[in-house]
Amino acid sequence: MSGVSYIWYASPVGRLLLAGSPDGLSSVRFATGQQAVAVSPDWIPDGQVFAAVIEQLREYFAGNRTRFELTLRPHGSRFQRAVWSELEAIPYGQTISYKQLAERIGQPKAVRAVGAANGANPIPIIIPCHRVIGSDGSLTGFGGGLPLKKRLLALESRQLSLL
Repeated sequence: MSGVSYIWYASPVGRLLLAGSPDGLSSVRFATGQQAVAVSPDWIPDGQVFAAVIEQLREYFAGNRTRFELTLRPHGSRFQRAVWSELEAIPYGQTISYKQLAERIGQPKAVRAVGAANGANPIPIIIPCHRVIGSDGSLTGFGGGLPLKKRLLALESRQLSLL
């Protein structure tokens, strides 16, 4: 990923690394946790590229935005992109199971692969992988950790304000 711009955003859920270009956002990463990532030496710090992303994230965390309107450029396989596209169709404040997600993309037996693609989502929060839960209603895997997943779901159910 050369020619990548980035900025650290101090969000209500911790520092987020935003990366991409004027053509679109390609990554949101947590400063800590299993999906934490370091800034590559060839990346360019540039806050201007992410002004709309930061504004929409602020609105989301304040409970005033239920859908993001950003140009996204996630990098992944065709299968992963199909899963991520379907994630964007999950309405704000609602959850579905990994099994339901697999059925929605026409791959009902690919529950584990769907789980792996969900876990590989490079743009969490904005592509709402936190809205996918276990078939029994349990919270399962999230790059920012299960406590953060719980907070995001509580925000979306209007049980919590993060700002």
